[in-house]
Formats: sequence, C-alpha cells, structure tokens
Amino acid sequence: MHTTATENGTITDETTYQLTGADRCDSCGAQAYVRVEMESGSELFFCSHHGKKFHDKLSPLAKSWLDESARLLEK
Repeated sequence: MHTTATENGTITDETTYQLTGADRCDSCGAQAYVRVEMESGSELFFCSHHGKKFHDKLSPLAKSWLDESARLLEK
C-alpha cells in the first residue's frame, strides 16, 4: 500500500503500485520509490533515502507526492 498526498492535502491509500523497477532515482540511480510531480509539470523520481532527504524542501513546491517506500518492508 502507498500514500499519495495531493495539493489540497488529501491523502489516499491505494493497493496498486505505480512505480516499477525501471523507475530510477534522479539523484543516485537506485530504484525509485518516490515520484514528485511539480507545479511546473515536471516529475522527479527518488529512492527512499533521497525522497526523505528532499521532502521538506520540495513538498511546498509539489503538486503531488507519491511515496511507495513501504514496499521496502513487504515480504
């Protein structure tokens, strides 16, 4: 399950995943578990580590924030 926060603050839980192993972190190239859609329309992809690192700085500028980091804890 992942959590998506939208621009109006709505948080939704969904059971399907949108990110795949082909999605790579823009900072380090690891598998992406976070996708950020910016107000400008561009998208940024981050691994869990960099998603946490940049969350506070980017979230005010983001249109949506998709975080599937919980997948790392699944068996």
